[in-house]
Amino acid sequence: MDLSIVIVSYNTKDLLIQTLDSVFRHTSGLYLEVFVVDNASSDGSPEAVTDLYPQVKIIRNQKNEGFAAANNQAIEQATGRYILLLNSDTIVQESTFHTMITYMDGHSKIGAAGCKVVKPDGTLDLACRRSFPTPMNSLYQALKLDKLFPQSPRFASYNLTYLDENEMYQVDCLVGAFMMVRRETIDQVGMLDDQFFMYGEDIDWCYRIKQAGWQIWYYPKTSIIHYKGASSAKKKYRMIWEFHRAMILYYRKHHAGNSIFLVNWLVYLGILSRYVMVATLNLFKKRGKQHDPLLSNPSQSHTYTA
Repeated sequence: MDLSIVIVSYNTKDLLIQTLDSVFRHTSGLYLEVFVVDNASSDGSPEAVTDLYPQVKIIRNQKNEGFAAANNQAIEQATGRYILLLNSDTIVQESTFHTMITYMDGHSKIGAAGCKVVKPDGTLDLACRRSFPTPMNSLYQALKLDKLFPQSPRFASYNLTYLDENEMYQVDCLVGAFMMVRRETIDQVGMLDDQFFMYGEDIDWCYRIKQAGWQIWYYPKTSIIHYKGASSAKKKYRMIWEFHRAMILYYRKHHAGNSIFLVNWLVYLGILSRYVMVATLNLFKKRGKQHDPLLSNPSQSHTYTA
């Protein structure tokens, strides 16, 4: 088996069908399997998949298990040499799968790779190639220094905007919307950490992959379209809380043990302050209005501020 594609869905029927259509139009010559893990959708998603794509292996959950846990359910059953995490709101291009597999086949030290991810307007989804979040690069973001100096390796160190988006290079972190991972890598480092419900699991996985000695590469020789931020303008408080909880989990898991008490206290205080601010602002959001970019693009803004 060349490739196991894992798609987690929660009430995204129309987008999911669009994603599956693009997947099966571009799989000629590949030996693959496709999993859809449905997190208790109420919009008829699993029935629609069964009707239109009976070859898809559907896993139906009785409740929303979260992104990480749902992906793990399929990864446990997957038999491909490579596992691809693919969002249910993406469109892959004709050569995407072949290009990525060929590249990874030729570079055995690469544990995970991601292609160029663009938004519908053609601009780069910055989350597809980034550094690990740190207190310093989070501070630069909070002060908008990364926007003021996008070509600065220091101030733009998180989103890497000083690098050419059409060139390939090693990165710290990819985005869970498209992440191809070698099976041997997963066997070594383990699956996604299901302590993360819906944010931060991709960053944590990349961190563990690199800690184990594998390389992670951004490979923009092919691309996908990602319709991120397609949900309503007003965010549920569960989403806001999970986003900030993920910040705490990631920091506590990978950094707190190496930092002094004062630094940890400042980081946690910064996260709590941000949560209170965003939750309060959300009270005044109205559906259909332009909303906080930090909430519309959470995977890009997965940072902690101190």
